[in-house]
Amino acid sequence: MSDLGSEELEEERENDLGGTYKFKNGARYIGEYVKNKKHGQGTFIYPDGSRYEGEWANDLRHGHGVYYYVNNDTYTGEWLAHQRHGQGTYLYAETGSKYVGTWVKGQQEGAAELIHLNHRYQGKFLNKNPVGPGKYVFDIGCEQHGEYRLTDVERGEEEEEEEAQVTVVPRWKATKITELALWTPTLPEKQPPENGASQEGTPGAGAGGEAAEEAQALADLSEGELDTTRPGEEEGDASRADRAESHEDNLEQGNVSFEEEDGRQSEMLD
Repeated sequence: MSDLGSEELEEERENDLGGTYKFKNGARYIGEYVKNKKHGQGTFIYPDGSRYEGEWANDLRHGHGVYYYVNNDTYTGEWLAHQRHGQGTYLYAETGSKYVGTWVKGQQEGAAELIHLNHRYQGKFLNKNPVGPGKYVFDIGCEQHGEYRLTDVERGEEEEEEEAQVTVVPRWKATKITELALWTPTLPEKQPPENGASQEGTPGAGAGGEAAEEAQALADLSEGELDTTRPGEEEGDASRADRAESHEDNLEQGNVSFEEEDGRQSEMLD
């Protein structure tokens, strides 16, 4: 994963028009030149197979670009004077993890997020290591808060004349675990009317009350209508059934009127 280029082995360039340029060590540059230097947009393919695609300034990676490493790792972000510097994302191809955050002179440093398959760490980094307070966020719905503290660790067996090697490594110290809180909007509370204020003085207050009552009545009516429809019965079926019942009632009323009229005529004949 070396960022070392092969500019020192390059041949003499012909012009500033850009194009493809091949170097003695097998490297290639495809892009723009200014004053006989790589400047602007360009792609550099290194002898080991890694490549950089992005912006250049005075023969250096500078601006925004993507570096594809031999082990399939990638860095996408800002560059300054040939080094990763600013905001950038480093993807580890083997594990699928990625570092998203701040870089300083090629190192992971500053506020960032280290994202893994089922959890992520949010905090600050220094020399590629997490330092200070931070938290782990787990996909199961909880957070573990704590901090990374630097701890001295002796490594290896040394001779008596030599001092033992001491390595400083960060150790995680958990403090508490909390559940993930879902955000819910808070509705403003209704304010009571001011003293002395009347509904008559408020335009549309009476109309609003009547409209509310009508809306409630319609809602009650709608609920009643919904109750008349049985499960699995369509609205058209219900209306057709209502019309059939009404027609039968009319026929029954017609029969009664006809029988009454027939009786009155019989009495007159007698």
